Amino acid sequence: MKRYGNLYEKICTKENLIKAHQMARKDKGLYTAVKDVDENLEERINQIQNMLTNKTYKVGNYNIGIIEDKGKKRILHKLPYFPDRIIQWAILLQVEEIFLSTFTNFTCASLKYRGIHYASNLVINWMNNDYEGTKHCLKIDMKKFYPSANRVIMKQLLRKKFKDPDLLWLLDKIIDSMDNNDIQKLNMPQDFKDLYSRPDKGIPIGSYLSQFLGNFYLTYFDHWLKEDKKCKYVVRYMDDVVILDNSKERLHELIRDIQKYLEENLDLEVKGNWQIFPTGVRGVDFVGYRHFYGYKLLRKSTYKRCKKKMQQIQYFSDNHIEMEYSDWCSYMSYLGWLTWCNSYNFFMKHCKDNMPVINQYYKDKVKSKKKGKNHNVVSMSLYLKNCKKHQVYYKKKEWHRNSIHRKGE
Repeated sequence: MKRYGNLYEKICTKENLIKAHQMARKDKGLYTAVKDVDENLEERINQIQNMLTNKTYKVGNYNIGIIEDKGKKRILHKLPYFPDRIIQWAILLQVEEIFLSTFTNFTCASLKYRGIHYASNLVINWMNNDYEGTKHCLKIDMKKFYPSANRVIMKQLLRKKFKDPDLLWLLDKIIDSMDNNDIQKLNMPQDFKDLYSRPDKGIPIGSYLSQFLGNFYLTYFDHWLKEDKKCKYVVRYMDDVVILDNSKERLHELIRDIQKYLEENLDLEVKGNWQIFPTGVRGVDFVGYRHFYGYKLLRKSTYKRCKKKMQQIQYFSDNHIEMEYSDWCSYMSYLGWLTWCNSYNFFMKHCKDNMPVINQYYKDKVKSKKKGKNHNVVSMSLYLKNCKKHQVYYKKKEWHRNSIHRKGE
């Protein structure tokens, strides 16, 4: 296995640090810290360069917040812009291609061109092109992945890929920076505090570098699935894994091997709600969509929220109640989800009639505030154009079902 060295010097160059600042400041130009660096660029870049060259850099204190995502509480860790986020970007500018060369082609999440729709297209294409080979699905995710990642193992894996001692010193410093947080002071259940306070456990959620480290932590697991276990159809979206196969018995054997591999090699545990089921009966619920043979639908929970929001907007329109900006944003966001799946009937029933009020709100309230940005007015033709652009197929009266794929069900 090739190991890479002589990277730290490239990270510390002024050209690399200036480019890192340019990347880190995108869409953050109004932040006070960003303005300060912009106004004193030469001085701030010199300060960062001296920190790295003399190895006096210390990771700043995280701004810790708690968010609720689909009923789950998660801790987000936010580092100061100067110098921490600039330094992380400087690292990634030199090591991102090395990370990407290590990842498999089914590693998704937080990677350019490998987001939700890339993962979704993998699943739907496999199902459409190989009915016999995708009859059953194994769906798993890791238990508390980010707070459970073993830092000692992470460092060992990084040393399999990098031999630059200075770079490894810097990466180790960032990985261990979780210890700077006083989790016990947060207003959260004690079991969560205990989870995030374990020694040598946990990488921060919210840090840009942590997304790559999370994928890298599982990349050898990906290779094991593909090369050792010969899984033909597998996709991983961070810690969510979907494996398609023609044999339910083989998948039951595989889940036992996966549990053993993760426990022995990565100190991780598979969440107890793993499932093995026939794909033709219930479809594959993954990355926000339900994937069936020949068509794709919204996830049920998303469908219900979307329907509720459309009814609310219709109520505002019927009763001449002024719509909020958040309602306009929600409509446009849901429309984005709909254009990537078979949603024609839903769109015609719940969304189309809201177009006049949505477009009027855009002209009156949004367009003037979004100077320089191109926001399209919503129309039926635009929706259909987006569907065609994203290669989503639909029929007006019924969902498209491939009779060959459905044969025997």
